[in-house]
Amino acid sequence: MLFFYNRIKDGKVFMNLMYCGDKNIKKGIFLSLASIIKYTKKKLNVYILTASIDNHEAINEDFRVFLEDYIKKENSLSRVHLFDISSEFNGYLPLANMATRFTPFCMLRLFSDKVNEIKGKVLYLDTDVLALSDFSSFYETDIKGYDLAGCADRYGSLVFGNILKRDYFNSGVLLLNMDQIRKDDLFSKCRKMCRDEKMFMPDQSALNKLAIKKRVERCFNEQGRIRKNTVFKHFTTFFRFFPWFKAITIKPWDIDKVHNKLKIHQFDDVLEEYINNKTKIEGE
Repeated sequence: MLFFYNRIKDGKVFMNLMYCGDKNIKKGIFLSLASIIKYTKKKLNVYILTASIDNHEAINEDFRVFLEDYIKKENSLSRVHLFDISSEFNGYLPLANMATRFTPFCMLRLFSDKVNEIKGKVLYLDTDVLALSDFSSFYETDIKGYDLAGCADRYGSLVFGNILKRDYFNSGVLLLNMDQIRKDDLFSKCRKMCRDEKMFMPDQSALNKLAIKKRVERCFNEQGRIRKNTVFKHFTTFFRFFPWFKAITIKPWDIDKVHNKLKIHQFDDVLEEYINNKTKIEGE
């Protein structure tokens, strides 16, 4: 997903967001947007990049219409734009990384430079990122001359990049400068890297290696425990080391686990919205 303030002719302020994935992530997009509209009444331009790959189906028009109607409750000018980029993606598959544990749908965002409608500043969000407070200060970040702004990766920054500077970014929350990205041909270079080089976290690793980056505070992509100043909570995989080592993945739509294992209740109103609309979100 993606956001930033822009001005249009009638003086209204709007924000651009971007999400990527197949039909299996519709619940994540809904939850993320339901949390977001709690903290802004501005017009939203929501860009969704989707594709049909192997046995995975693209998001359909019905969901776009439902989602647009839902967010228009807060601002009647908000819009959802759906782009099926199956041909573009299947024509340039990240062959070296198709068999990794990370879904190739993560790499759809690397094709956003091919969508002319996506321009200026855009806030990309993974579908397991929920808002907890106003995020205006993040959008106002000056990224002139940078490809993107983001936060250090909770674990990766301790292993990759400059460990002292912790300059290895998590790619789940990124403020993108699409004009600079096109100027630098960044996404094209990242696509080639994902096609030719096998990497542990393909698109994230490519972005970290090739992008001109600006680091922002961790509150904009909190991958650990929620803190008082948390703006976006990212439900990433985390590790437990005692009594034995274990990797744990709990997503916001895993409601019982969010409550009982993570002890998180800050999103209960959003989760209730998901339950009330579950048939419309998931039904096809």
